[in-house]
Amino acid sequence: MIRSGFGYDVHRLVKDRELILGGVKIPHSKGLMGYSDADVLLHSIIDALLGALALGDIGTHFPDNDLAYKDIDSRLLLRKTYILISGKGWKINNLDATICCQEPKLKPFIYDMRKNIACDLNCDLEQISVKATTEEGLGLSGKGEGISAFCQLLLIKV
Repeated sequence: MIRSGFGYDVHRLVKDRELILGGVKIPHSKGLMGYSDADVLLHSIIDALLGALALGDIGTHFPDNDLAYKDIDSRLLLRKTYILISGKGWKINNLDATICCQEPKLKPFIYDMRKNIACDLNCDLEQISVKATTEEGLGLSGKGEGISAFCQLLLIKV
């Protein structure tokens, strides 16, 4: 059996926050606003995992009114989600994610993002694709107001 999942997340860029994407701290004058560390890449992956098995969304499992999740590292949330899906007998076949971000340039950080995700999802690096794109100055991310991420993945029954 196979199941596919799709996830999307977006957060506003603000001053006085660290920018964390794929569990990697990225030097930048702004970070993403959110209840947790606001890692849009990992949040899109979590939603894709949950969606593939019709288990709701990130807010259902990790609500933003629960103090346990205030400023939490999203890698912990990803690991908890992996435990949930693997406990139901599923594993990652492949994952493809795209980050929409005008600035900063993310190419130097992509490999480390992929390594973190592969580690947290207990799979090989070759199963994880992360890409970054600008939006040519258009929209929320294009104007530097925020960053969004999309994820498509395939789960297989073990």
